[in-house]
Amino acid sequence: MNTTRDEGDLPTSPGLRDWIRSSRSYMIAWGLPAILLVGGAFLIDLSVRTVIWAILLAWMGVACLMNAARCGRMHCYFTGPFFLFMAVAVLLHGFQVIWLGTDGWKWLGVVIVAGATVLWWGSESIWGKFARRLKSKTRQ
Repeated sequence: MNTTRDEGDLPTSPGLRDWIRSSRSYMIAWGLPAILLVGGAFLIDLSVRTVIWAILLAWMGVACLMNAARCGRMHCYFTGPFFLFMAVAVLLHGFQVIWLGTDGWKWLGVVIVAGATVLWWGSESIWGKFARRLKSKTRQ
């Protein structure tokens, strides 16, 4: 008898491997860094803010890319590179390689929040929560 199971029922299902699913892994990868980013916005020393924001954004970007590889979470394919790009933008502005104006830090904050939100919602609205993986056909 040949019985098939839906991919969502398998123990290797993408949803079971998704770090967003666990509150602990979510907090380590994205929750705590996001809270620290907000707190870092109030630091007066801009060089400290620059380093903290860049590290936290890089941390979140790498976590997204690892989660994308781990479970295929769709938005992670987009937010990972986005966070890494924003880490570079923060470093460039913070060390005055580029000048984003007197409100540069506010603009960076707005772009980080808005960009991450749009990439998360938009990618999963268009392509679904998880990337479709090619299934190898096995003979039974």
